[in-house]
Amino acid sequence: MSSAEGDLGLEALLEYLRRVRGFDFTGYKRSSLERRIAKRTQTLNVEDFKDYIDYLEVHPEEFAQLFNVVLINVTNFFRDPETWDYLAQEIIPRILANKKAHDSIRIWSAGCASGEEAYTVAMLLAEAMGMDPFRQRAKIYATDADEGALAQARHGGYGQKDLEPVPPALRTKYLEREGDRYVFRGDFRRSIIFGRHDVVQDAPISRLDLLICRNTLMYFNIEAQTRILSRFHFALNDKGFLFLGKAEMILTHANLFAPVDLKRRIFAKVPTVGHQEPIVALTQAGDARVADQLPEHVRLRDLAFDLTEAAQIVVDRSGNLILANEEARTSFGLEVKDLGRPFQDLKLSYHPVELRSHIEQAYTSGQPITLTGVRRPLPGGENQDLEIQLRLLRDGRQSLGVSISFQDVTRHNLLQEEIRHSKQALETAYEELQSTNEELETTNEELQSTVEELQTTNEELQSTNEEMETMNEELQATNEELQATNDEIRERTRDLNRLNTFLQSILTSVHVGIAVVDPDFKILLWNERAEDLWGLRADEVKGRSLLKLDIGLPLGDLQVPIQSSVSGKEAYREISVEAVNRRGKSIRCRITFTPSLGPDGEYQGVVLLMEEEEKKR
Repeated sequence: MSSAEGDLGLEALLEYLRRVRGFDFTGYKRSSLERRIAKRTQTLNVEDFKDYIDYLEVHPEEFAQLFNVVLINVTNFFRDPETWDYLAQEIIPRILANKKAHDSIRIWSAGCASGEEAYTVAMLLAEAMGMDPFRQRAKIYATDADEGALAQARHGGYGQKDLEPVPPALRTKYLEREGDRYVFRGDFRRSIIFGRHDVVQDAPISRLDLLICRNTLMYFNIEAQTRILSRFHFALNDKGFLFLGKAEMILTHANLFAPVDLKRRIFAKVPTVGHQEPIVALTQAGDARVADQLPEHVRLRDLAFDLTEAAQIVVDRSGNLILANEEARTSFGLEVKDLGRPFQDLKLSYHPVELRSHIEQAYTSGQPITLTGVRRPLPGGENQDLEIQLRLLRDGRQSLGVSISFQDVTRHNLLQEEIRHSKQALETAYEELQSTNEELETTNEELQSTVEELQTTNEELQSTNEEMETMNEELQATNEELQATNDEIRERTRDLNRLNTFLQSILTSVHVGIAVVDPDFKILLWNERAEDLWGLRADEVKGRSLLKLDIGLPLGDLQVPIQSSVSGKEAYREISVEAVNRRGKSIRCRITFTPSLGPDGEYQGVVLLMEEEEKKR
């Protein structure tokens, strides 16, 4: 199958899963998806993805197996212990310090798998707050796309091996033993709410103090990661924290999250200045209901801002576009999704004039700045003359951002055309200045291109790191499967050893010589009594033909009875022969022949019981 055919087959399979089962994997990295699904098809000996769709239609129970393979549920308690220690010692105390006595604490564990991380943070929070305040004030939401993993998490039961990372004191305090498993106490579990949730499609849980999403983002492509992080930004309180996995950096989203401890992947939310923060976050996340979520006076203020005749935008202190009225959006091709983006990424920041340096000048001088003589080409071939004003926005002494208005002075300039003709010298100087400005613009564009190339390289390195971490988790999942198989084999080996020991004790305790031979007369078993009768040890005779042994037994007399037993003609036969034992004493030996049957009832050999007869007096 060619690469192109494989890509088409994979896309057809993903569309089938979305349509039939509601699982949308379009935001997942294709390389990881293809590798995980191929592993499952190889297990089933299915040749390609098209045949696998046919298999799913015939075997609906296969969906559960497929989702278990794709949604890698590799997790455990206190994963990366140093990070959890930092969370317990630094982050949780900061969260509690920002709360009043009766304020609720809200935590979300996104991609919780079988629940270990949700229970881990619950134990740490209960230790910090005390059990009674924890039950009254704490709410921990644990979500995942895998219903099978959620079912295990809701039960809260784990084996002793799973709980090895949990300190004994916490294990005793929060878990109860039920048979060979441990289950979290019911009153403790009631503060943890488990539910199915797709971080790409579903609306986020809001008003959070801590959001834990470890080694989940790395399975998604850049576009999906951006949508998810925008939702996470909206979900957190202004003083909330984001806790990611060790392969996840999000350095390109500095406008949303600032690192608290980069090594441990703990970030703080960057609050967005202005009332449009929910609009920015939810619009980027694809939520069309944002307008209905704002108060009426806020919506009125937005409408009034939209109705101003001059195009106007607002850039915040972090360099992000926060507001753009209707005239600005229409004139410069801005969209609602551009709100919240870095202003330097928008064409308006350098066309029709370089604005970034003037924004910095406004911060430095604190005075309004007016740019005149800005000409903007329009699609119809005409030009528009603009006068641009930059004004600093202050809240007391604090600078919050810059308001930029674009006044259309084209008509005014036409009236002044005669004056401009009379001042040709000034026009020449203006053209030279314009040329210099264009050169600066070109230089800035080149610098911007270099920055973008470096950013692309950084994203590629991050993607490679995430891919390696994904493969590491896949290997860990495979290792756990092999470990389970190894434990099962080890248990069967112990059973077999016990059975062999039991059989050996029986053979030793029986005072009758026993030999087991196969259809070719080769000796399979030779007990101690047989050694005592004929003077040959078991290791000397095993695998040799019984008929070729040099012992005091007339072996030729045994051939026919053995053949009769092996063929199934006789179920039991007994003969008595004259023999000489290992001491050279003549004895009368009674030999019993019984067929040895296999598990399927086939004849596998003969069991010979050899016993010295007592002489009649």
